[in-house]
Amino acid sequence: MQQELFSLNDVKTQIADGKTLLIAGDEKLLKELPKGQWIGGSIPYFISPGGGGLVSHDKVFVTDISELTKSVSLKVYDQNGLGSVYSDAGNSGFSFIVIPASSPAHVAFALNAPNYKDFGSQPLVGWISGVHLDDLGKIAPKVFNGETGEVYENEAVVMHVELIAGKTVDVGIINSFEQGDGDNLTFASDGFSCSDVMVNGVKENFADYILKNKLDTKLPLVADYYGALINTSFQSVDPGGEVHFYAPVFTGVRYKIAKPFADYAAEFSKQLKENNVEGQTVTFSCNCILNYLYSELEGKKTDPFVGPITFGEIAYQLLNQTLVYLTVHDI
Repeated sequence: MQQELFSLNDVKTQIADGKTLLIAGDEKLLKELPKGQWIGGSIPYFISPGGGGLVSHDKVFVTDISELTKSVSLKVYDQNGLGSVYSDAGNSGFSFIVIPASSPAHVAFALNAPNYKDFGSQPLVGWISGVHLDDLGKIAPKVFNGETGEVYENEAVVMHVELIAGKTVDVGIINSFEQGDGDNLTFASDGFSCSDVMVNGVKENFADYILKNKLDTKLPLVADYYGALINTSFQSVDPGGEVHFYAPVFTGVRYKIAKPFADYAAEFSKQLKENNVEGQTVTFSCNCILNYLYSELEGKKTDPFVGPITFGEIAYQLLNQTLVYLTVHDI
């Protein structure tokens, strides 16, 4: 298995050799790649095996899964078609998905994935493509269907993978956060933003509540979904107005602000060490842009986890402020 930053010419050679590739990089570079058995998404942030966290506009990150694949099927889904992403997956492999940030497909997947037919029947892993933070609102994130050469701003691209005989995969999640011991927070509607929140059953303006209580918005909201802790990260807080999130909040779910810790970077590093994958083959991983920023990962390694830094992670459903990885095992 190979996960590494490569020059454009090196990747062109791999594609010409018929390799099955998952690719992340600056959209200008991805647009220069020839057609082949690959899918990709735009992002210039990476954790590389050699240099750790970095920004690159002249290299792309490649995950080569050729040795694992018996066959693959590439498919593009719009916001209405995503409901069949699990049903289309078959039953002898996994699916890899890339969705452009803030697109209709991103919103639809975030709000509805757990309700899709056959949800969780096959491993689904992937990420939300993005742009350099200086280009937010100026350039739309993109995804790429390497088979056709088409580029999308509003749809998701998926590679359904049939594994070779004798192999199976598992999806792992590293989450530094747990629920704090503060107020119970609930919301009146599903969505990526809200103005009001129910605080222990009493309605308040959420932005004012955050400011009044001097809450650290580097800490996400955390919900307990039947034993799985799911983060919803803060994007912006408008005093007296709305609070915007990087993933949706849902009605009927009880949230708490995450338990604070003294040092974000140290806690993230501790979680990496505690999630021991020794002896396992980490085929793919991706890490959240918020972890990259708040843990100051530029120049730092997160071995054995390398890959794109993303605007959201996907492990069956949309996640925030996590590291998601895929491991391969012999049956």
